[in-house]
Amino acid sequence: MFLTLLFVTLMLSALVSLLAARAFAQPLQRILQRLIADDIFQAWQRYMQFAIFVVGISSGVRIYDLERYISPMAGDKEAMILTLTTERWVLELYRTVIETLQGIAWMLLVFFVVSLIAYVIVRLAELKRLGRDDGSRD
Repeated sequence: MFLTLLFVTLMLSALVSLLAARAFAQPLQRILQRLIADDIFQAWQRYMQFAIFVVGISSGVRIYDLERYISPMAGDKEAMILTLTTERWVLELYRTVIETLQGIAWMLLVFFVVSLIAYVIVRLAELKRLGRDDGSRD
């Protein structure tokens, strides 16, 4: 039963990660295309999609939490191995979806903050260059 739970949480977190990667594909492409003028932005976009999968799956499949179903909690002598009931299945699947989305949200928040800072730097450089070009014509 544990292996089934592990497999189902893995597949569910991969599916949620796939949906998130597709949902953010266009915004990521536009941001990277704006910040990175060369065609290398496509490589960065692929890396970001890969990162969404890695972060989503690693956040959604919580190995240490799932260990409770195969061995008692370490350090607690009275602890028992939890049994997988229907209620626990629903709870674990819900946790998988929420943790996957939470991990992806944090990763994308960091990406967008760094991108915003990079955008400001690029924009300031463009304005400075534009100001220099206009000043030399007079």
